[in-house]
Amino acid sequence: MRKDATIVEESRLQGIEKIEDYPSFHERHRIFPQIFENRKHERIIDIAAGVGCAARRIHDMYLDSIVCNDVTDTALRVLKQQGLNTTSFDIDDEDLPFPFSDGYFDAVVSLATIEHVICLDHHMKEIRRILTNDGYLYISTPNYAGLVHLPRYLIKGESFHDPLKEYSRYEFYAHVRYFTYKTLLKFVGSFGFAPVAVYLPLPECSSFYRAMKEKSPLKAALFRNALKFLYTIGPRWASEPVLVFQKSENKSPNGFRKVIL
Repeated sequence: MRKDATIVEESRLQGIEKIEDYPSFHERHRIFPQIFENRKHERIIDIAAGVGCAARRIHDMYLDSIVCNDVTDTALRVLKQQGLNTTSFDIDDEDLPFPFSDGYFDAVVSLATIEHVICLDHHMKEIRRILTNDGYLYISTPNYAGLVHLPRYLIKGESFHDPLKEYSRYEFYAHVRYFTYKTLLKFVGSFGFAPVAVYLPLPECSSFYRAMKEKSPLKAALFRNALKFLYTIGPRWASEPVLVFQKSENKSPNGFRKVIL
């Protein structure tokens, strides 16, 4: 990863000694490993695992099947404290392949990662290379056409992220790609992946939702019901849908599903 992004990430993780200290648990983490359904993966890699919010949940059911990659010292330390298998390699260097043989994994998890990557073509080709012929990619990224981002941009005429405010400074400096749900669907598909399903996690136990619920249970209930209604319409407005693709040159043989969790 870019050195400046790594520095910003380390500063964001300052003071984190264990996973319980991490203040940014998201619903995208909560839905793992539930969205594996009955695929029974044997070799899984989380290519930017952070402190292990999703990886730990996967490990609870899949034990030593998962390997966690990250490049920051703090993240690697917290991952190891949880007994997770770790590796450390750059996912954004077009001169270096990922350090695994072809078809080594049957599942790649990539949560809120692709928006940080500059060498995207190399990145996607390497993900495809290390997957088995019928392997799965679980991927998410902020949907910049989602309702959470639009008011600031459309009404205020401001950037999606404010470089001067602590809560969004990291995103301003570290995000270099701006996807929408539809562009992510098309982009990943262009690398020989067939879309299988989109998962839309409802507010339940994320750090943001828990804080909202503690402050105003009524507001939290209204927020959750509003999102549930929007998700029944479609994934276009979701802030961060999780897409599942299968390595394939053809369209998904079983069709494309929307799942609200």
